[in-house]
Amino acid sequence: MRNLSFFFVFCLLSSLSHAIELDFCVGDLSLPRGPEGYACKDPAEVTTDDFVYTGFRGEKTPNNVFGNNVTLAFSDVFPAFNGLGISMARLDFAVGGVIPVHSHRTSKVLLLVKGSIIAGFIDTNNTAYYKRLEVGDVMVFPQAMLHFQINVGKTPATAYVSLNGANPALQLTPTALFAGNLPADIAQDITLLSRKEVMRMKRIFGTA
Repeated sequence: MRNLSFFFVFCLLSSLSHAIELDFCVGDLSLPRGPEGYACKDPAEVTTDDFVYTGFRGEKTPNNVFGNNVTLAFSDVFPAFNGLGISMARLDFAVGGVIPVHSHRTSKVLLLVKGSIIAGFIDTNNTAYYKRLEVGDVMVFPQAMLHFQINVGKTPATAYVSLNGANPALQLTPTALFAGNLPADIAQDITLLSRKEVMRMKRIFGTA
């Protein structure tokens, strides 16, 4: 038993030492991304600019059928996040705009900085947790839960989110069903929508 305790302590110390071998690992986007992220850029070539992201600057015009504009700062566009287990995004809503039901591989925290939105998630018991948020409010969305945001104010809205993964992924339920290569008859069967409605959705998303 004592030997087993020593083994676990050794494994813990080994994992900690591995975690701090590098101060940072700015991703080298010229190389393929593996299961643990990108390979590190040569430290001799890293500059301060690698740690600064300017993509959130300025006004963002909602530009899609949902009335939103999502600016992602995942590791593939902000390589400094590589290996750090964090990422961010900016959400801009037109009046009435929505971020439709979607999920990530990670948990998410949202900070509303402009406007008023309803935000919520649905757990695996199909219980919905939602609330109207005002400027300065923060809401947490647990890992992998389906969640959404709706601008219910009379002005555009803006929120910033942070996720606990450098590449948390983003899967929108409507586009997963109707914007990809899923055949219309299968979409019809698994959604209980009529053929007419399925084809209407596919036309909206440009796949029919």
